[in-house]
Amino acid sequence: MNNREKALNLLGLATRAGKTVSGTDIVLAKLKKGKLKCIIIANDLAENSRGEIEAALKAHPTPLVDVFTEAELSQAVGKKRKVLALTDRGFAKTLLDKIKEGV
Repeated sequence: MNNREKALNLLGLATRAGKTVSGTDIVLAKLKKGKLKCIIIANDLAENSRGEIEAALKAHPTPLVDVFTEAELSQAVGKKRKVLALTDRGFAKTLLDKIKEGV
């Protein structure tokens, strides 16, 4: 299993553990409250949605991951998703480490 598959499996595990939130509106609301450790967006996300998230990140700096497609994210979490976020520091650190190693 390569790092990409490990990172996607980690997202699935975090989702099953209740440590993710998803959907642009929910992610933005939680971001503004400082509840997120990492935001994951599909690399094929619409420009206006991407811009909305990136603008919010300027006020609330949080790591952003955009290396996966919508199809990969959806398969990993078991629902059609383009925007999700990790609420757990441990899952976020592990995911970011996997990405630094190369996905």
